[in-house]
Amino acid sequence: MRFLVRERLLGFGDDYWIEDDRGNKAFLVDGKAMRLRDTFELKDTQGRVLIHIREKMFALRDTMLIERGGEPLARIRRKRLSLLRNHYRVSLVDGTDLDVSGKILDREFAVEYDGELLAVISRRFLHIRETYGVDVVREDTDPALLIAVAVCVIQLAEKEDDD
Repeated sequence: MRFLVRERLLGFGDDYWIEDDRGNKAFLVDGKAMRLRDTFELKDTQGRVLIHIREKMFALRDTMLIERGGEPLARIRRKRLSLLRNHYRVSLVDGTDLDVSGKILDREFAVEYDGELLAVISRRFLHIRETYGVDVVREDTDPALLIAVAVCVIQLAEKEDDD
């Protein structure tokens, strides 16, 4: 499954559509403007909220939280020692950890579980700066969760770059 994420560079809020490989709208990332912390909702095409994403306010390291149906789903934060590449850990509530590594600011990274590739996020072959592809490699994974992970990791990396 391939998705195209088309971020808007300017506008009120951080809303943008994610399209499938046929150009159909699949998900809306609804950024909530005028908040003290970064907050997003991943919605389907009918406007139903699938995943809620928010920045954790009081944490030693920048942390993003993912919730589904009002229940915690995952926590994402940068690994402590990552010198040459950007590394993030996605801790799911069931105890599973996903590893995200690569050139985050270039939006080129891999999401892995126990060494097995789940998704590749890249803008390597795309010409528009604010567009990147999300290739979900395994059919049995949750594409909404992997897209939420991509949104979180890029948000955290951009925040680190601003600091």
